[in-house]
Amino acid sequence: MQSIIIDEQFKFLLPALDEETYRLLEENILEHGCIHPLILWQGILIDGYNRYKICTEHNIPFSTIEMEFESREEVVIWIIETQIGRRNLTDMQLSYFRGVHYNNDKKIHGDISRTALNNAFRQSDGMQTEPTARRLGDHYKVSSRTIERNAKLAETLTAIGEFSPNAKMKILTEEVPVNRTKLQALSGAPLDEIKELARQIENGEYDRYELREKARAEADRIAEAMLPELRQLNTIIRDFAGSFDLMLKKMETDDASELKPVVRSFINQLEELYGNL
Repeated sequence: MQSIIIDEQFKFLLPALDEETYRLLEENILEHGCIHPLILWQGILIDGYNRYKICTEHNIPFSTIEMEFESREEVVIWIIETQIGRRNLTDMQLSYFRGVHYNNDKKIHGDISRTALNNAFRQSDGMQTEPTARRLGDHYKVSSRTIERNAKLAETLTAIGEFSPNAKMKILTEEVPVNRTKLQALSGAPLDEIKELARQIENGEYDRYELREKARAEADRIAEAMLPELRQLNTIIRDFAGSFDLMLKKMETDDASELKPVVRSFINQLEELYGNL
């Protein structure tokens, strides 16, 4: 059987099938053989990972097609476009793939300056060259802003994957939901912060951490909303303490009758404040 190279970066862009779909594919190959050839680049598998796995496990022959690309970046873009056109991907996977496409496209072609972006096009060798984000936005039918945000998200997920491929996969499959805005913001964060997020997801701590953060944010929101009432309460308590202390000092007998109006006034103010909450 032909020796094939498995590249981990390329393999990651070939999402594993769910159990039922994989079982159906396996049954089909066992019955009919591997009809569709595997696609290679310089001996590296770039399409057909599940078919390859089934064929090697059951010693089933397969054919291959060798494709030509000038760089790894071109291979990555080809894999992404093939997978997006073929698979039912999660929203997070789609965003990640678009971002990876953008980042690899820029490595190949560079990008156009902001001045050119404002002008929409730049003339180059008699051809109009469109800014990368806008061109890919048209290609994927999203806005150029979405492509740029996806690029930041992809940078963060790539960094997370370097610390924990499993954490990265959990985010992409949405097994662990992570806020997109947070992922985008982390693209320029210190690596220790990204590593901590990867650790939390890897160890199953992230959901609990998020709940604590949400609870803390909700408590802060409630406290901020109640700030005027809390300030009023502070004033009532302060005034009562001063009046009560003064009355105690003036008392020459054990008769506490003079304190009753002060205490009653305090209670009335508290009841009124409570009724407004």
